[in-house]
Formats: sequence, C-alpha cells, structure tokens
Amino acid sequence: MPRFLTPATKIGLSVSLATGLYGISFGALSIAAGLTFWQTMALGLLMFTGGSQFAFVGVIAGGGSGVSAFGAATLLGLRNLVYGMQMNALMRPRGLAKALMAHVTIDESVATASGQTSNSEMRRGFWVAGVGVFVLWNAFIVVGALLGDALGDPKRWGLDGAAVAAFLGLLWPRLTARQPVAIAVVCALATVLAVPAVPPGIPILIAALIAGLWGWFGQGKRGQGLEPEVNPYDAAGPGSAEEAR
Repeated sequence: MPRFLTPATKIGLSVSLATGLYGISFGALSIAAGLTFWQTMALGLLMFTGGSQFAFVGVIAGGGSGVSAFGAATLLGLRNLVYGMQMNALMRPRGLAKALMAHVTIDESVATASGQTSNSEMRRGFWVAGVGVFVLWNAFIVVGALLGDALGDPKRWGLDGAAVAAFLGLLWPRLTARQPVAIAVVCALATVLAVPAVPPGIPILIAALIAGLWGWFGQGKRGQGLEPEVNPYDAAGPGSAEEAR
C-alpha cells in the first residue's frame, strides 16, 4: 500500500466523496429557491457547513427574509465554533494553517480526526477530510446548480419541500446518542409551536438558537480534559499511542 494511503487518509477520502455528493442537491435546491448561480457558489465557498446552507435555502424557499435565513444558518453553525476550540487545542496550528483549519472545521473533518489513535493520523485525517469535502462539495454544487437551472419550476418536481428532506438526511445519521435525539425533539417541538405564531423563517431561527445554546453549554463540560488526553502522546514519542491502548 502506498505510504500516503494510511487508514486516516482512506477514511477521509471516503467521507469526502460521500459528503460531496450532497452538493448536487444543495446546488439544485438553491437555484430552485430563487438564488442565482453565483449566490449559490458563494454560499458553498464561504458558508462552508452543509446544515447551515440547507437551513439558509430552506428559509428563503419558505418565504422568509434574508436576515432570518442568515440568522438561522449562523446559529446552526455555532457547533463549528465548539469544534474549532477542540481542534485548536489538539492540533495547535500556527499562522495561515490556523485560518485554513478554521474554515474546514466541520462535522466530517472533526469526526475523521477524532477516530484516530495517533497525532500524525489525527492531523492527516482532519486535513484530508476537510479539504476533500470542501473541493468535492463545491464541485458538485456547480453540477446541481446547472441542473437546477434546467429543471424549471421547483414545484413541478417536488423540490419546494426538498430542502427540509435534505436537511433531515444530513441530521438523521448523527442521532446516535440520547442527547442529540433530545435536542432534535425539543427543537422540532419548538418549531411546530412557533409556525402558526411567527413569520416564515423565524421558527427555524428559534430552533437553531435552542440547539446552539444547548450544544454550547453541554459541549463545554464534555470537552474538558481533551487536551491532556493527547498531549502525553506528544511528549512520549511515536510509541505512546500503542502504549496507551
């Protein structure tokens, strides 16, 4: 096996391809919601977090304002801030690498890095998944946006409700523990209760705020102790990962 095809690299490449394919649906849904090709590409390149992008498009498609859409997307992206603090403590990037790491700190890159048993594999997994998803996600957005232009009226194909379905498709595989399920249930209940009382776009904003606050305060307690768990590997040398198992 080539030296660069380590387990972390292979996982990162697989995750990149599987996640990147979702970009097709986002590109098509964004065009169907009324955004231009370049607006769609700007979201993919600059707002690089799938859940936030689908939330933004979902609010716009539902008749919500740009402010509501941006607010919902921002609050859903709060989890990446928590991820960033964890990855900064573990990887300790410097200079330009720190800015690049912040941009590609997403669910997939953090999950790939967290599953490794050595510092070198953790870094390799993070960068392969993060950069790989970024490249393929935006490449497939182009495909989806061009398809969206060719499809015409979104209601003809049922795409007016597809943003919600796509968002749930991203969310469902992550509901593997009690706390994420509890957050999802509470947010869904808050959304249902808010829909009749507030303008379009506000219910998802309320749900995002609840999830963001829950994740922020809950993750802070669980995140303590991550740095000491890895730092001994740095001090002990290459064999420390094997000794720790």
